[in-house]
Amino acid sequence: MKLDGKVALVTGSSQGIGQAIAIRLAQDGASVVINYRSHPEGAQETLNQVQAAGGKCHMAQSDVGATIQADLGQVSEVQRLISESVERFGQVDILVNNAGLEKRADFWDVSEEDYDKVTDVNLKGVFFAAQAFVKHLKQTNRPGKIINISSVHEELPFPHFTTYCISKGGVKMMMRNLAVELGPLGITINNVAPGAIATPINKDLLEDKEKLNAVLKNIPLGRLGKPEDVSNLVAFLASSDADYITGSTFYVDGGLLWNYQEQ
Repeated sequence: MKLDGKVALVTGSSQGIGQAIAIRLAQDGASVVINYRSHPEGAQETLNQVQAAGGKCHMAQSDVGATIQADLGQVSEVQRLISESVERFGQVDILVNNAGLEKRADFWDVSEEDYDKVTDVNLKGVFFAAQAFVKHLKQTNRPGKIINISSVHEELPFPHFTTYCISKGGVKMMMRNLAVELGPLGITINNVAPGAIATPINKDLLEDKEKLNAVLKNIPLGRLGKPEDVSNLVAFLASSDADYITGSTFYVDGGLLWNYQEQ
């Protein structure tokens, strides 16, 4: 198993892409910390599947996974999440910054409260999770991997979602900068940028046939992505196969980025 002996923390892993990532990393042999903010039942379901996957690796259930509640929009909670993960498993080798949110609004109607909610989780939370993780690695003199779940909208304009685009654009520049700064420490950092993926965050799209068909016309491969399309790439970047890869964004979008036209 490519991730035997590794511990991975996946933020926002109670559903959707984060859940798929947690399960896939467990399938590859990692112990997984499952983070959630307000869906303990989803986190427990993820844990059940992580334990089932880890059981195939002949690991005790208690060594396979754990759930930790934390709000990624609060720096103190982010720091607690990292410290409790280390306390639980003795180390963390892989950080997957997946937690995120979006709020639709015309630019002139965006409130300070909504701006802060989006950027606190999507950008500030990612920054300080990475910082706390790096401090742990420095203290233990070990290499590590940071994988940010960004979005095609780190590159692609998305009218009415300016705060979301700002946050993902910031993560793109943070990733590039940290690739240079953290490389000498043996720490790699990359972004995975999904396009339209069939997850709960896209519930409204999935239930609106007209809007869904309009999106599908923009996707050369002709379908929405699956969470597993993202988790497969994350598993590669988390493994030793990707040890010489850092500072890059990998798009998982069926070709949408280069074919998109706003309706």
